[in-house]
Amino acid sequence: MPTRSGLFPRNFKKTLPEASRGEGCWIIADDGRRFLDAIGQAAVVSIGHGVAQIGRAMAEQSSHIAFAHTSQFHNAPAEKLAARLLTMAPPNFRNGGRVYFTSGGSEAAETAIKLARQFHLESGQKDRYRILSRRQSYHGSTLGAMSVSGNVARRAPYEPLLAEWGHVAPCFCYHCPFDKAFPQCELACADDLQAELDRSKQNDAAAFIFEPVAGATLGAAAPPEGYAVRIAEICRKNGILLIADEVMSGMGRTGKPFAVQHWGIEPDMILVGKGVASGYAPLGAVLVSSRVVETFEHGSGAFMHGFTYQAHPVSTAAGNAVLDFLETHKLFDRAISAGKSLRSALLPLQSHPNVGEIRGLGLLLGVEFVKDKATPEPFPREQNIAEKIRQACLDETVLTYPVQGCVDGLRGDHILLAPPFTISPDECAQIASALQSAVARVFSA
Repeated sequence: MPTRSGLFPRNFKKTLPEASRGEGCWIIADDGRRFLDAIGQAAVVSIGHGVAQIGRAMAEQSSHIAFAHTSQFHNAPAEKLAARLLTMAPPNFRNGGRVYFTSGGSEAAETAIKLARQFHLESGQKDRYRILSRRQSYHGSTLGAMSVSGNVARRAPYEPLLAEWGHVAPCFCYHCPFDKAFPQCELACADDLQAELDRSKQNDAAAFIFEPVAGATLGAAAPPEGYAVRIAEICRKNGILLIADEVMSGMGRTGKPFAVQHWGIEPDMILVGKGVASGYAPLGAVLVSSRVVETFEHGSGAFMHGFTYQAHPVSTAAGNAVLDFLETHKLFDRAISAGKSLRSALLPLQSHPNVGEIRGLGLLLGVEFVKDKATPEPFPREQNIAEKIRQACLDETVLTYPVQGCVDGLRGDHILLAPPFTISPDECAQIASALQSAVARVFSA
């Protein structure tokens, strides 16, 4: 960033290149350097960069009507996209479900929190308000979304501002919080939700929010068989809503429209963002199941919440164009085959003594680095291994997503990989080659 820039940056101590254009899985800087986008810009870009038809669809919509406030008008692009998303969702969304569009994933989480609270008010259960979640989770950066997030580092500066509604154990087999192993563990991490509900005798829990495949904080940790089903059963038994945060894992990234479909569960709400418009416009959404919708319809009929730019015509036009592209090019299926290609290319890394685990589903993958593979002991935080790996990959012109804290909120280094679904086998090989080079450099120092 230029020294005299007017932008308020994420980090004043970093100098970043200026992106000038994108082509497929590549971002080209203003100085001509080409970077292979192995992270899809924070797991956002699914269809690739520079797809001209998306911009044309947005321009066409803006030439008709660019904005109309949802307190006074509906609009056709939003109606169309809502219907399409509901058709892709689990069965309990398809007959009477609705979609609440936002400008991104954090707004979607904030909306779901309020929906859960008002759902119980409409149901005559005014004491229910707590939104339970998991430690080591991430659901967004607004205060409500941060309150349900369990990411230690991101919460730390804002702790005095955040509500504490209760966090339960993460589902993270590689670093099991109970020091058990699947299947002998009998899904102790899922039963921790019931234990938390039992500890409170107030019946004040309103919902449980979880990432079906944990995103950046745990580096694409997928649950073992039975976990999601057990969680859904506990929510139903205790009369609380189940919210699936699919901002990172949804819209085909794991090989299905929504990751919950791998286990056949039916949440009460599904959050989407990122891939719903593949980065071509700011867009997120809450898919609301029919039973939640009916409670509002038969109750007050009004949701006490709103954003100026919800259901924005140009953003939802982008969402429709992205979905057209995904369907036309069969990219939901491609996420599976491309994911296998990337996993296969990464396989030689698994034998390295400091590569602990390669995990994930589809094109949402994580690579964790450990000091001792046998234990598996993490590196001390101050060594900043994940950032060193990122920098070494960047020297090979490959972009990755480094994260620290997967073990206990502070220690534990991994990188996330989530390239566009259009990634080729040769590009997968280039990502693996850059990582092999990075690992050799970092751990030989």
